[in-house]
Order: sequence, then C-alpha cells, then structure tokens
Amino acid sequence: MSTTLTARPQRAARRTPIYIHIAAWAIPALVLGEFAMLAIVPVATLVIGTLADSRVKPLRWWAGLVAVAYATPLVIWLLRADGAQSLSKDMNPVLGALIVAVAAAFLIKIYTRRKR
Repeated sequence: MSTTLTARPQRAARRTPIYIHIAAWAIPALVLGEFAMLAIVPVATLVIGTLADSRVKPLRWWAGLVAVAYATPLVIWLLRADGAQSLSKDMNPVLGALIVAVAAAFLIKIYTRRKR
C-alpha cells in the first residue's frame, strides 16, 4: 500500500502587495468619513511603498498623483491664518472629491494591471 502525495497548486503571487490595496482603499474612506488628516498615513504608505517595492514600479506616477491631490488642500489649510481646526472642515468639497476621484483611479489602475 503506497501513498502518493499530490502537490497542491501554488497560489499565484499577488503582484500588488496587500498593504498597497489597504492604503488605496483607506484614502477615499477617510476623506469621505471626514477624517482627512488621518489620510496622511495611507498616502505616505502608497508613496513609500511604490518607491520601495519594485513589484509596483508602474504605479509610482499614480501614487505621486494621489499625494499631490492630497497635499494641495493640506498646504492650503496649513498656510491659511484663519483656517478651521480640522482639515476636513476647511477642505473645499471640490478638492475632497478630487482626492476621492484620484484614489479611485489608483484603485482602478491596480485592478486592471496586466499579469505578466
């Protein structure tokens, strides 16, 4: 009586790391949930992650676009003398929508990347 072991099929390696996915989903959730100042953590994670990980090299420009979209209302809020106490209250709704749209474009780019 011999037993043979069959090899389980290997799962395909995820091309985009899970922390990039989580950060990309967190940005619009935090901005829409009026926690825009906390969104600096996932934005920084996207930028640092795309610069450090060669698997996501094609996403660097997209991560930079997300960072610029987020930095615009942040800089405006920091430079205003009469700004509100929180970034979410001071941010123009158009700029908030722009951040959400760019983050959504980043997510679309993640999920439509070709597998090589």
